[in-house]
Amino acid sequence: MKKPDGCASMDEVRAEIDRIDIGLVDLLAERWAYVDRMWALKRAESAQANVPWRNRAVIDKVRERAAEKGLPPEMAEALWRQIIGWGIQYQDERLRDP
Repeated sequence: MKKPDGCASMDEVRAEIDRIDIGLVDLLAERWAYVDRMWALKRAESAQANVPWRNRAVIDKVRERAAEKGLPPEMAEALWRQIIGWGIQYQDERLRDP
């Protein structure tokens, strides 16, 4: 792992981006496993897929963390809205299945 300012070429930067992308996919897959588990728990409790107060809390935490890390909060929010939206759609489809 190299720090951004330690990369002397575009190839080195690309290699670091590729390394990070692998880690991001791994973390998203781990997150998705919990989304998958959540629909079964929601079914058992007759809960809805979409929980607006929870969505807002997640986005608020993500925006705060992004700001702390120097990432534009707007970008983080847009990404998480997409991630949350996919999760809601997935859970909603599973909850409708008999």
